[in-house]
Amino acid sequence: MRISASLTHAPGQHQVVLRTGDAEHTLAVAAKAAGGGSATNGGEFLMLALATCYCNDLYREAARLGVVLERVEVQAEAEFAGIGLAARDVRYRARVQSPAPPDTIARLLRETDAVAEVHNTLRQGVPVQRIDGGPT
Repeated sequence: MRISASLTHAPGQHQVVLRTGDAEHTLAVAAKAAGGGSATNGGEFLMLALATCYCNDLYREAARLGVVLERVEVQAEAEFAGIGLAARDVRYRARVQSPAPPDTIARLLRETDAVAEVHNTLRQGVPVQRIDGGPT
């Protein structure tokens, strides 16, 4: 399954299109009030990717294990020391409300951590390649 994100920016407009396989949808992202680009920075999106991945995977793994989830909260954070420097001290925490016993919830949290795709991508340090797209 191929997943992609694309954006188009011009003064006063910022359009984001996301695609997984053949399913496409847009995401509302405000343009920066002054200057070019997005009001949301890449580090914020990276933390959102971690939080979203873990949340979605919790529901997937809960269904697999037959665990009912009533509410999920995930917070992700990292330290970005300066321009061009990779994130460090990347952390996340999750809280779930469920009628399941605490040991079942602990198992769910551990197993979900092991299979969370975005987390595992960062943990492996996957190379990123720029491809020349040429002028538009």
